[in-house]
Amino acid sequence: MMYEGTNITVTVDADGIAEFCYNAAGSVNKFDRQTIAEFDAATQAIAADSSIKGVVVHSAKPAFIVGADITEFTTMFAASDEEMLEWIQSSAQVFDRFEDLSIPTIAAINGVALGGGFEMALVCDFRIAETTAQVGLPEVKLGIMPGFGGTVRLPRIIGADTALEWMTTGANKKTDKALADGAIDAVVAPELLISTAKAMLHDAIAGKLDWQSRKQTKVSPLTLSPNEAIMSFNTAKGMVFAKVGKHYPAPHMMVNTVEAAARLGRAEAMQLEHKGFITLAKTDAAKAQIGIFLADQAVKAKGKKMAKQATKDIKQNAVLGAGIMGGGIAYQGAVKGVPTIMKDINTAALDLGLTTAAGILEKGMQRGKVTPAVMASTLNNITPTLDYSAISHADLVIEAVVENPKIKGIVLAETETHVADDAIITSNTSTISIDHLAKSLQKPERFCGMHFFNPVHRMPLVEIIRGEKTDEATISAVVAMSLRMGKTPIVVNDCPGFFINRVLFPYFAGFSRLILDGADFVAVDKVMEKQFGWPMGPAFLLDVVGIDTADHAASVMSDGIPERMLKIENDPVTLMYNANRLGQKNGVGFYDHGKDKRGRPSKTPAPVAIAMIAEHA
Repeated sequence: MMYEGTNITVTVDADGIAEFCYNAAGSVNKFDRQTIAEFDAATQAIAADSSIKGVVVHSAKPAFIVGADITEFTTMFAASDEEMLEWIQSSAQVFDRFEDLSIPTIAAINGVALGGGFEMALVCDFRIAETTAQVGLPEVKLGIMPGFGGTVRLPRIIGADTALEWMTTGANKKTDKALADGAIDAVVAPELLISTAKAMLHDAIAGKLDWQSRKQTKVSPLTLSPNEAIMSFNTAKGMVFAKVGKHYPAPHMMVNTVEAAARLGRAEAMQLEHKGFITLAKTDAAKAQIGIFLADQAVKAKGKKMAKQATKDIKQNAVLGAGIMGGGIAYQGAVKGVPTIMKDINTAALDLGLTTAAGILEKGMQRGKVTPAVMASTLNNITPTLDYSAISHADLVIEAVVENPKIKGIVLAETETHVADDAIITSNTSTISIDHLAKSLQKPERFCGMHFFNPVHRMPLVEIIRGEKTDEATISAVVAMSLRMGKTPIVVNDCPGFFINRVLFPYFAGFSRLILDGADFVAVDKVMEKQFGWPMGPAFLLDVVGIDTADHAASVMSDGIPERMLKIENDPVTLMYNANRLGQKNGVGFYDHGKDKRGRPSKTPAPVAIAMIAEHA
């Protein structure tokens, strides 16, 4: 062992190949101060040993390096600009020193190499990945940009256009895409990763692979003509503005930084990267996005902890009530490998549920994200039925029938007579008290709420609502299944509106009061979307949620907590509901909904809705 630290070890084989191994004391490898210090010490040890002919960088963990330790690094964001600059420069120089080793280097990537982890791979002369690996620079999702040379090296390796797409979207890239773009050099089976990496190193040492020119490319200016640069960066600026507008400074900063550094060498380009990094780290956007990330991680960690307590093995789901929502729930389980029975009382609803699932898969195939094999296996996992007897072996039942307490109660009671005594029954209610629905059941301890959001395949959250008599074994089992279905579960107690609607509906109430005071709902939507950066304004969101669902939820919360959420007289939402303007589900709401010439959903302000509101404003 030529070097041994807490997180990094270096061994040298008989051929003079150094294995630079990340193996942190924790569950994953990540860059913190300790790891960067060891990275520097290990690099210096390698540089001082003339017998070493090449270096393979790899991980002893299931993942290569997941990125920087954001909880540690964010403490630096409160420091002065001078202190931040000293920290980021000294850290980045460690990466530079490894890149400048006078021997060939290769990164053998397993699992994920993200953020600083991928920047580690980029300083190597070659990169090889196992088949299931993913790589990327997701810093934009935190409101910041790479700080260890990502904006300098990636454009010089794969070209400015492609690199800017990678960085400004922050998307993880699978190996086929990374290979096609030139970010990695080969993809191999996991068991061949290290041996193939060493074989490539031997070829480089023997002069069969030109590692010196690769080093030179990464420290030199971009090879773009003036016209190419104008086209490349103007296109990138336009695409970024169209996607994020003015609300997220990070992608704009990345484009400007890469453009300004195009004709510079590594040292000068790194100075621009550090300047941009420090500027972004001080923005409100970064603070907010990092806060969201850390909160999301905390919620997921809590869910995983609860799931570990689950004792029930759920092998089959059943969804009661097909249609769009039921089809979405059935799809979500099926695509994750959970056999799912989808039951309804009529064939048309079952057809709609299957069409919903198939439509999601078809769109995925069109985008190259779903293979025919995945589509076939997912649809094979969904079994439609009109007969209750088909759910007799279901371990978890998700009731998703119409949002009506009486109907739900009847369905739940009937369901209980057709499933095993230890089967768990849940309701996808968005508004109805779980304790009230539990009165329909003989075993309320095996019952809870499991509230999905529409569209199910896109919305990550699931509310799991604990009733007064729900036992913890039921909750932990439903949490475990939610995670298995790829969702983020939160567990809440039964109360009016549960959690999400209780947070959301004061916003809707504020919107309604604005409209009754004479504001134009189209103008309100535009302000919320263009000025505040919301994905959609309140009127459009109400149409998407469903006017009937929103009106019912408002009534439930008004009845439950009238001192805070008393329903508004002549509420525009109620006016729409009474006129059977239910939003996207029936094509009319605040907006008239249809499709454009390309078949994409479109909306136009509804004259009928405008006139109705004017009568009561």
